Amino acid sequence: MKPSNAVRGSLASIMRNDDGLYAGNLVPYFQAVFNNAQNLNHPYHNFRHMFHVVWLCYQACIFYKKELSPRQMRNLLLAAMFHDFDHSGMTGGDDLNVLRALRGLEKYIQTEDRAHLTDISQLIRATEYPHIVHSRSPGLSSQIIRDADLSQGFSVAWIQQVIFGLAGEWNQKPIDVLQKQLEFLEKLEYHTTWAQQFFSLEDVESKKAEIHELLDLLQLNSAVAA
Repeated sequence: MKPSNAVRGSLASIMRNDDGLYAGNLVPYFQAVFNNAQNLNHPYHNFRHMFHVVWLCYQACIFYKKELSPRQMRNLLLAAMFHDFDHSGMTGGDDLNVLRALRGLEKYIQTEDRAHLTDISQLIRATEYPHIVHSRSPGLSSQIIRDADLSQGFSVAWIQQVIFGLAGEWNQKPIDVLQKQLEFLEKLEYHTTWAQQFFSLEDVESKKAEIHELLDLLQLNSAVAA
């Protein structure tokens, strides 16, 4: 069962910190990303993806409000905002994309956050994919951002965002990416209690069944056209 208080906060309210959940507000950072990031219109690693991860991390902060301090929440949300800053939108080593994100964070870091730059940077580094450190080893915040980063496929617009988005970035056919999404879900493992409840096994099985149905339709249409 999903946490009853899991879904909360518009983008604007999260940036302003209307709920007083974390330390300060993130308005200057929202302005920096919105006005300066070079990847906002990429097929997948775009504005929607970055701020979907922010929104999910915010839900996790609500869930873990007794475990995470306001400062830790702020660090987590900042890392989520910048984790794909200036992403290339191309295949290749994700380590280079992490370096772009870190450069963006360092460029726009505010005075009140400079003392926490190392901690925020470590959270961004935790999103490098494939994960270079086992997910159970990092701290809670690192596990949260990793779980959030892998969850775009459960959003309402997942076909456009994930299937066509990744197809565009990987230069592959959408139907091939759809098939790979099945393989991805087979191996998907969440490591936080929050994510395990927010994206239950039933949700994963339902998504896999939906993909199977779509693949059947696409293959049927191909057979009829032939």
